[in-house]
Amino acid sequence: MSVDRSIETAAPLPRIWSILPSPEVMRALGMAVLGLSLTLVLWQLIVTLFGVPSYLVPAPTDVAGALSRDLPLLLEAAVPTITEAFLGFLLGNTIALLVAVSFVYNKVVEEMFYPVAILIKTIPIVAIAPVLKIILGNGIEPKIVIAALICFFPTLVNSVRGFRSVNPQLLELMHVLSASKTEVFLRIRIYSALPYIFSALKISVTMCVLGAIVGEWIGSNQGIGYLLLQSMFDFNAPRLFATILTASVIAITGFAIVSMLEKWIIRWDPGAAM
Repeated sequence: MSVDRSIETAAPLPRIWSILPSPEVMRALGMAVLGLSLTLVLWQLIVTLFGVPSYLVPAPTDVAGALSRDLPLLLEAAVPTITEAFLGFLLGNTIALLVAVSFVYNKVVEEMFYPVAILIKTIPIVAIAPVLKIILGNGIEPKIVIAALICFFPTLVNSVRGFRSVNPQLLELMHVLSASKTEVFLRIRIYSALPYIFSALKISVTMCVLGAIVGEWIGSNQGIGYLLLQSMFDFNAPRLFATILTASVIAITGFAIVSMLEKWIIRWDPGAAM
């Protein structure tokens, strides 16, 4: 009986170990932490040995102090930036997906408006921002539109490519089964495009934060962009670096969320499906 009990208690252990990250993931995380640690140590040594003033390049310890001291201010500034970036992310990617579907199913529409999309992409976002401020005012609207513009083009290009990368044999099979265009889209094209779409989303989720910050540079009294300008004009380099780090954390968090959604939604091997 004692043997049976030991077996029963030992049985759940493989389930517990299966939850832990794989050795490859642990090694990648370890190397990343090691590289970041060495960079911070080297940064600290250079600033200390050469006596670089903190108002020019602060040491990591100064940045850490600014993070601790100004944490409430940084969190307060992050809220409007996250809101603007999130709404711009939703708006830009939604419009991009709708336009991509229209391009796939209507060649004339693609020939007419694809060059327009490329033209908009070639215009620097810093040049568009003042125009949007004049048109939309000094509220949250121009920041959302700027973030949406940055998200739009990568998702459009990848979505069009994904919708068209369907296995011809699958299309032929759906044709034999007399499937409608809607059924082909829902059952074939969207599954083929999902890997491409998520690749674009992981790019745009980081870029939309940049778009929101650029919009705040043009005109705002709150947000990460406003705090960056304020810290620069005050020659407060430690807080400036802390604000940059906060923006980076926001972008990395968005990237991680999209990556988790990708793993949750795409449960098949995209290479095998192609």
